Amino acid sequence: MKPRYILAPQAARDLVEIWSYIRKEGNRETADRVEAVIRSKFLYLSSFPNGGHSRHDLTSADVRFFSVYSYLIVYRRETKPLQIVAILHAHRDVAKILAKRL
Repeated sequence: MKPRYILAPQAARDLVEIWSYIRKEGNRETADRVEAVIRSKFLYLSSFPNGGHSRHDLTSADVRFFSVYSYLIVYRRETKPLQIVAILHAHRDVAKILAKRL
């Protein structure tokens, strides 16, 4: 069975960092729940790649953004499977981070 989405290596690190931060500041159950919701959105986006939106104020790259809690899932919708390139807290300097990654 072909994967429906793939995580870029840095996106996988983003998810681990999010889980670790929430675990440290809160508890394991909350960290697990947030991660599960984020992962469920990966599946949603793999079925509905137009579910997100462009953010030309953040990058000119051909990526889309989808909000989950305070995080932005950044993905390439034109790839098969869908490629998740970043999962970033919206209060970070998203444009600067993406300029280095894309």
